[in-house]
Amino acid sequence: MGKSLFLVWLLIGLAGCDKEVDISPEDLPAEILAYVQLHFPDHAVIGAVKDIDGRSMSYEVKLEGGFKLEFNEEKEIIEIEGKSRLPDSVIPPGIRLYVLDHYPDNYIIEWELEGANQKVELDNKIELLFTMDGDFIKID
Repeated sequence: MGKSLFLVWLLIGLAGCDKEVDISPEDLPAEILAYVQLHFPDHAVIGAVKDIDGRSMSYEVKLEGGFKLEFNEEKEIIEIEGKSRLPDSVIPPGIRLYVLDHYPDNYIIEWELEGANQKVELDNKIELLFTMDGDFIKID
């Protein structure tokens, strides 16, 4: 009986493990490929990973030029990181205008959904927190 119980716990443990699978760019969902083509037309996909974490799944996409995108299992963008300025088209207008007005000498290098909010990081490492509507909350 001890062996059986051990096997059951082992199977449960394995089922809950993270699993990252490298996938070819051609195997990415059409919604993700469309997002990349729309917002990053000059940056080819150089790597992609499907991350299965228990019952949830996400996709991480690396692009030429040092951009990294993360999508949730609904294939919606949840995080964008760059080594240079992010395209204006990926930043919600309210956030883009706030940064332009308050930090005219800086630009956004990272955007992410953080809980019920959005966070951006500027090239000077300042992090700003906004509501989902793009209203400024605080410097994070």
